[in-house]
Amino acid sequence: MASCSRSHVISLYRMLMKESKKFPSYNFRTYALRRVKHGFRENQHVDNPRTLDMLLGQARESLALIKRQVRCPPPPLPAQPFCDAEDGVHWKQ
Repeated sequence: MASCSRSHVISLYRMLMKESKKFPSYNFRTYALRRVKHGFRENQHVDNPRTLDMLLGQARESLALIKRQVRCPPPPLPAQPFCDAEDGVHWKQ
């Protein structure tokens, strides 16, 4: 796969950043954004076409993973017991 043009890499970077911003949790969102920036910055001077293809493949896999994680809704919270002084223990939804 020799589609390593600059515009392709920038497009993939933008898609990763856009999808990472969709995480509802602040911690996951900031971590994903930081990892995307760091990964691209760390490898910006790679010239070997084979290495570049491998890195772009990993970036595409990461994009698919982020899309799956963003799409899945969080699991519902379990019912928690609470104590009412008059009636005893009840379950809160």
